[in-house]
Order: sequence, then structure tokens, then C-alpha cells
Amino acid sequence: MLTESEINELKEACKESRRNILKMVYTAQSGHIGGSLSATEIMTVLFHKCMKLAPKWTDDDNYETRDRFVLSKGHVSPIYYSNLAQMGYFPEKELMTFRKLGSRLQGHPAVYCPGIEAATGSLGQGLAIACGIAMALKLDKNPANVFVLLGDGELQEGSIWEAFMDAPKRNLDNIIAIIDRNRLQIDGNTEDIKPLDNLAEKIRAFNWNVIEIDGHDIKQIYDAIERAKTSTHPAAIIANTVKGKGVSFMENNAGWHGKAPKQEDYEKAMEELA
Repeated sequence: MLTESEINELKEACKESRRNILKMVYTAQSGHIGGSLSATEIMTVLFHKCMKLAPKWTDDDNYETRDRFVLSKGHVSPIYYSNLAQMGYFPEKELMTFRKLGSRLQGHPAVYCPGIEAATGSLGQGLAIACGIAMALKLDKNPANVFVLLGDGELQEGSIWEAFMDAPKRNLDNIIAIIDRNRLQIDGNTEDIKPLDNLAEKIRAFNWNVIEIDGHDIKQIYDAIERAKTSTHPAAIIANTVKGKGVSFMENNAGWHGKAPKQEDYEKAMEELA
């Protein structure tokens, strides 16, 4: 259970990450803001409180039993990098090298960056990658969990549903999929493009344990992840979120899926996040 003090600390970390996201994308004039902002609470709670982490450079015996994380919606790398920096994987000043030539912080995660377990960005592949990692851990009798963050738009890919089908067959109770259900993708509303609802019932039909939450409520996120860890089936958390959360003119606006702000928008957004 989280204390009030811990919740407040996580809220401050979220605010810092939102500012980092804006700074990174504005400085690079390239990147994906909307989905990074919608996933901010999810990623912050996961990395700060729920995952067993081990830095890349450690010689600690616990390194092999670290939890693994796969960012299936790899384009929201800004929120990933912000959390990795907060957790000490690299200096926070390196965030401003985002998408620059030669930087470790490319537009989509790559394994040469400390803390990255899998190169991602081709949508629809992350859940299958996570299933493969979970299978290997099971074969090694390794107690680690595998977490994967999915975008709801990429759930329209058939490969996702093959992975949903496969995980229960292989008894992968060590996998926890978190779906950032902001209902927007680059072309508009998910339900207008290729409807997903009733999403929970569909995933349950594949024999997954499904939990639905408010994806911006820190306590609900923490409780859901801790509950999912005890599941005897693969677990999926549907986190209902708002794309562009935290910046009024970006919220629920598909136009901010992958657009960099100009100076006026940047300054206005940073004022709101002060």
C-alpha cells in the first residue's frame, strides 16, 4: 500500500516527466508527445515502485532476476527515457540529446541505451517479444516478471492477438500487459478506425486476467500492478487515460500524436506544468 507521502512523491515525479517530455520533443522538434503524456502515471508508478530494477552496469547477483520491461508503443520513448534518467541509468542532462545524431536516446528505444531490454517501434510486436522473454524466464526457473506497455491503436494488429492467444497456452503467469487506453491514434479515434470495445471481454475470452483502472490514478495503478503480480494467468491491465494529459490544449487531441510544439505552444504548455 502506498502512503500519502509516496503518492505525493510520485505526483512530483510525473510532473517532472511531463516537463521532460515537452523539453525533449521541443528541443528535437521531433517526437511523440500525446501518448507519452497519457502514459506518464503508468510508467512512473511502474518504474519507481513496482518493478525490480537493476542497472546495466551492475555486478550484483540480483541482476538476472530483475524484472523486464518492453515498450511496445516504442514511439513514446520520451516518457521511457525520463523514467530511466530518474532511476539513474544515465544523467538527466542527456535527455536533451533526444533524437540527435549519435545519441543513445533515439526516437524509438534501442538496446545500446542503458535500461532498454528490447528494441521496439514497429507496432504490434511488443507483446510477442514479451511472451518470448517470459518463456525464457520460465525455462530458466527465473522468478522475474515481464511488463509490456501497449498502445490501444496497435491492438488493431493481428500479431497482438496471436500473442494474447499464446501466453495462456504456455502458462505465462509472469507476464503483465498494460494497455494505455487513450482511445486516440494518429488517424483519430480508435473506435472510428477499427473498434476495440468491449476490450476487456475480448481479452478475457483469451483466458487472461483483466483489470480495468483509471490510468492517471496513482493508487489504482499501483494496486492493479501488485494484484497482477499474484495472478495465476497472464494479466492485462486496461488503463483508461487521456491523450496529452496535463496540457489543456493537447488533451484528447489526436493532432498532438506526433507533432512537436512551436515556441508559443511550448511556453504555454510549460506554464501549465510549472
